[in-house]
Amino acid sequence: MDILQGLMGGFGVAFDPMNLLYVFLGVFIGTAIGVLPGLGPTATIALLLPLTFGLPAETAIIMLAGIYYGSMYGGRIPAILLQLPGDATAVVTTFDGYPMAQQGRAGPALGITAIGGFIGGTISVIGLTLFAPVLASFAVNFGPPEFMALTVVGLLLITYLGSKSIWKSLVAAGFGLLLATVGQDPVVGTTRFTFGVTELLDGISFVPIAMGLFGVGEIMYNLERGGWTTSATSRIANIWPSAADWAQSRLAILRGAVIGFFIGILPGGGGVVSSMVSYGVEKRIARDPDRFGKGAIEGLSTTETADNASSTSAFIPLLTLGIPPNPVLALLFGALLIQGITPGPQLINQNPEVFWGVIASMYIGNLLLILLNLPLIGLFIQLLRVRGGILAPLALMLTMVGVFSFQNSTFDMWLVLIFGLVGYLMRKVGFEAGPLVLAFVLGPIMESALRQSLLISNGDPSIFFTRPISGTMFAVIGVLVLFSIVQFFRKRSRHVSDEG
Repeated sequence: MDILQGLMGGFGVAFDPMNLLYVFLGVFIGTAIGVLPGLGPTATIALLLPLTFGLPAETAIIMLAGIYYGSMYGGRIPAILLQLPGDATAVVTTFDGYPMAQQGRAGPALGITAIGGFIGGTISVIGLTLFAPVLASFAVNFGPPEFMALTVVGLLLITYLGSKSIWKSLVAAGFGLLLATVGQDPVVGTTRFTFGVTELLDGISFVPIAMGLFGVGEIMYNLERGGWTTSATSRIANIWPSAADWAQSRLAILRGAVIGFFIGILPGGGGVVSSMVSYGVEKRIARDPDRFGKGAIEGLSTTETADNASSTSAFIPLLTLGIPPNPVLALLFGALLIQGITPGPQLINQNPEVFWGVIASMYIGNLLLILLNLPLIGLFIQLLRVRGGILAPLALMLTMVGVFSFQNSTFDMWLVLIFGLVGYLMRKVGFEAGPLVLAFVLGPIMESALRQSLLISNGDPSIFFTRPISGTMFAVIGVLVLFSIVQFFRKRSRHVSDEG
């Protein structure tokens, strides 16, 4: 009854005309900014944060939250149409979204993205409403050993994300981990691999790496082949997924919603891990895993559902524990502090209008998001009708402007060109950029968790196996690795017997 009363009070706050306007503005601005490569929710919220200083606390957080999950969908549009991921979570989107667009199925790809995002966000906000206290108490049990195990799971799944060669995926992931060590040591503060370049003291930003590998590299590769092939757009007839598409995606969407919800509540989990895990699960249970990376709609739908579900459930540790689980929610945490409100266990009692108002606004925001974006999908599809000679310089300009505006750094623009050349060469020799970028994102989390765990145990590695949660995770990892090895030798022996 308390939950129902709180939620009704929250809807009273959310349906205030001014708050409704700011929900709409947040979703609209988030989607619009998300379309621009290089400008994700973190940069957008950081730029717009001063505008909230004069607003009531609940109105400010409602608008910023709308920008957050609105940009999650907006970032998928360039990822699907142009293979330009606007943030780390959109990298997995390119695996099957971009091949679908190249096959003339950009409409269903964007349609299933909107539908999956709506379902994932709605399921997650229902879970947020009902189970926030219980799930938050579970998440607080995660320490450095558990995060170490979680990142190992993510890196293990990276080997299955590549659609061509496991060893090439491992090499690319290793290079990504190496790039993640550039900058200052997270424990002792010494510099590593900066070679005297002061701009590298804070490490390499994700934006120039992603924009270079997926943006400039793709532009160079396609221009060498004669520009983008846009004839596929003539086969686009409907933005709605077909009955066959829905049959392939419906269970993947439900699995993605559950996976994304539970991973989202873990500080440090976030959209990257949830996208990877949900994608890896679908690929492992698929009857034909070779389709993944070549336009499998269930791979795209589960990724987008998990991402939206995790972005919503990430509010659980923020609102109930006062722990911001990712950089975006760290900005929201700061916005609450500026308003004189401290997130934590007492927020529900001391500021129920903020707690329940934000939750209620998410129901409205998710509905506005799908109502706003589905009618506009046809406009975004028109990007594929532009000739390659026009689209290539336009995409390059957007990439460079987006990267520069992220930190106002000309050094980042040079990095984009360097990683663009790296991405082009990787495409030429058959290496995929996805495992590299995902390993780059997970690397710092893994290193910090590893070193903190060893500091806690005085260098005893048994801490990873004696704690219940991390021990269970590593046991599952061992089973998966053993299963993969057995499968490999079975296939090899079967191949030898067929040749004999």
